[in-house]
Amino acid sequence: MIGTEFSYGSGLGNQLFWYVCARAAAENKGCEFGIINPKGLANNMHSDTGMYFMDIDLGIEIPEADKSKFTIFEDEDHRLYLGNSSHDMEHGVYVSGVDKAFFDIEDNTLLYGNLQGEEYFEKYKDKLKDWLKVKPEYDSHEYTKDNLCIIHLRCGDYSNSPELWLDRKYWLHGIKNMKKVRPDMEFLAVTDDVEAAHKILPEVKAVTNDLAKDYVTIKNAKYLLLSNSSFAVFPAFTSDELVYAIAPKYWARHNVSDGYWASEQNIYSCFHYMDKKGGVFSADECRKELEEYKKASPVYRRLDRKPGAVLKFGQNIRAKALYFAYMSRKAYRSIVRRMGIIG
Repeated sequence: MIGTEFSYGSGLGNQLFWYVCARAAAENKGCEFGIINPKGLANNMHSDTGMYFMDIDLGIEIPEADKSKFTIFEDEDHRLYLGNSSHDMEHGVYVSGVDKAFFDIEDNTLLYGNLQGEEYFEKYKDKLKDWLKVKPEYDSHEYTKDNLCIIHLRCGDYSNSPELWLDRKYWLHGIKNMKKVRPDMEFLAVTDDVEAAHKILPEVKAVTNDLAKDYVTIKNAKYLLLSNSSFAVFPAFTSDELVYAIAPKYWARHNVSDGYWASEQNIYSCFHYMDKKGGVFSADECRKELEEYKKASPVYRRLDRKPGAVLKFGQNIRAKALYFAYMSRKAYRSIVRRMGIIG
């Protein structure tokens, strides 16, 4: 048996990646699959609903007490220690690609790690709609319109992390690019925090729904302008409607990267990626550019190496400057909102 575990500290998007990768690995070996703590699916840091809207086969329940009987596989963990924030200096920026050892996993293994690379489950993408089947009573095409772009605007848990937070400029560039695709494009934001969304994009209507409605709204959208959240990936992969999707280039370090991805596992064939200047790139273009960056970048040559005292001092100054600039922009936006100016 090959399996994984649904831990409390991760959201539904992460859990679905673990599940899909466990099923893919089990298919590779022709063995059964199972889950430790299957009731933990959608019972996590973001939700306490449980998985009520999918008809999902979770395989065999693996008792927690049996964990020691399995071999543990965790995909590679490579990091860059950079002056983007205190987190990135202390814990590093996760930049790993696909771990080729995944394809040699044997029976009787539990999978852990990031496990978000498309290559892990690429052979089985035609099965995703069956593995992640939404129950008919929860499916909805309310927002499936030929000229409607759904904006997935994640607010709450990113708001104090300038290295993660997507600024208003990102969304404005995205809206502009979507209007190049369709000049008559309209927009609706799906968010975890309507009040925060209104502060970022007051000109776009924002709604918050239950977990199922958010999932199927993304799954059944014609056009998507996405945040750097794993929640939207499988709705996009299982969509019968999707025409075009834009996601942030460099994913979780869109704001601060000089070419690295956090992580490169998050380059997906169904997305286009937009940089800080509003330029749009295909997934293949992003992969090729990244390989060139990894060959030439002095930053990447320090992979998995923590900085010495002098470099760390400089990084600390940079991190404080980035945070100050971020908070200053927030304060400025607050002032212009109160004055009735959108900017």
